Amino acid sequence: MTINNERRLSYAVLVAPALIIYLAVVAFPTIFSVLLSLTNYNGGLIFGNPNIRFVGLDSYIWMLTEPMGSFYKSLGNNLLIVAVSVFGQIPLGFGLAYILSRKLIARGNKFFQTMIYLPNVISSIIIGVLFNAIIYGRNSVLMEVKKMINPQAVFALNPNPMVPVLVVILWMFTGFYMIIFLANLQRIDPSIIEAARIDGAKEWDILRHISLPALSGVIITTAILAISGSLKSFDLIYAMTNGGPAGQTRVLSLFMYESAFRGAPNYPLANAISTVMVLISVVLIIVVQRLGKAFGTKEE
Repeated sequence: MTINNERRLSYAVLVAPALIIYLAVVAFPTIFSVLLSLTNYNGGLIFGNPNIRFVGLDSYIWMLTEPMGSFYKSLGNNLLIVAVSVFGQIPLGFGLAYILSRKLIARGNKFFQTMIYLPNVISSIIIGVLFNAIIYGRNSVLMEVKKMINPQAVFALNPNPMVPVLVVILWMFTGFYMIIFLANLQRIDPSIIEAARIDGAKEWDILRHISLPALSGVIITTAILAISGSLKSFDLIYAMTNGGPAGQTRVLSLFMYESAFRGAPNYPLANAISTVMVLISVVLIIVVQRLGKAFGTKEE
């Protein structure tokens, strides 16, 4: 056996386990989900079932035209979460990371890092239940206090039900991006910043001309993570609102779950929703990457 053949064989042996796992866990379920969305499958055995037939895009057409507009409402809520994640969590996480890395706070850096990141190590279900029981629920502690102080004002107040969810999402995941930015800010050579200081650069100049350009690729990466994570939002919303009231906080993942597991199951519709979620995620990620290239950044 020649050296080139030995290399090819060694590459194949090293890559094969990961490739097999990827095909079994990601590629096959994705393809199978798309195929299932094009049938009339309603439960039971899949292979060898004579009642399963190809119906084309019926599930997609119904999803886009159903009179209640559940898909568009869910998509709108998902886009709100994407907006809060990309334009809220990432800038706030970067700002906090910059303050901590530059030691603009005199004391307690480690304490603030821990407190800001702490929500990420707590289960989303627990956070959702606690916020619902203490602050946002109809019978929560805060609501009971408001009723005692001014009952009329409580019933007159009718905010958008998505606002509490967005506030919790902003609070919960900002620490994750802060840690990513903090780790990358610490990679910047301190001598560069010191030289800029000697040349008379202000803090804003250091941020604009040194820190931000050094993290351009990281910003693109965090935006991609924020988009993909936002479109998968399920557990926190399920625990806080369960999609209510009247479906006003329903997101695509919850709509998919309800279609598959509540009432009369509609598996083709659930798979059609999941396929659309993947397509939307891919489109948004491509847009972010193109914008990054247009502004001279590149993913690292």
